Amino acid sequence: MPYMKMVHQTDPRDEIIKKIGNLDGIEIFNNQLLVGIYIRPEKTKGGIIITDQSRDEDKFQGKVGLVLKKGPDAFVDESGKWFKGMDVEVGDWIVLRPSDGWALNIHGVECRLIEDTLVRIRIPEPDNVW
Repeated sequence: MPYMKMVHQTDPRDEIIKKIGNLDGIEIFNNQLLVGIYIRPEKTKGGIIITDQSRDEDKFQGKVGLVLKKGPDAFVDESGKWFKGMDVEVGDWIVLRPSDGWALNIHGVECRLIEDTLVRIRIPEPDNVW
């Protein structure tokens, strides 16, 4: 089954970053990542309308998020065996298990605080995973 390509009025990365605003006063500790959860827009490119109830579920069951901040030890592996050079950067789209991490809302944006080891995949755009 092909993935659901969505109709975006604005770039979803820009939308999350604009909505969350300035995060300078928020400090992420240790190996944690602050991730803004992707909430699908109302309509697919194929014309299917996603109900508000289904879109609200993205807050709790969303599998895709935007890396907003990283703790100083995120993806640091002195042994070189765990990450093998892999890393994510602020602005990357990642895939995570919905039950991983701690759900919180910052400046009206649904977020999760997760450990670096809970990042499952990096993807080029949020619609790649459903």
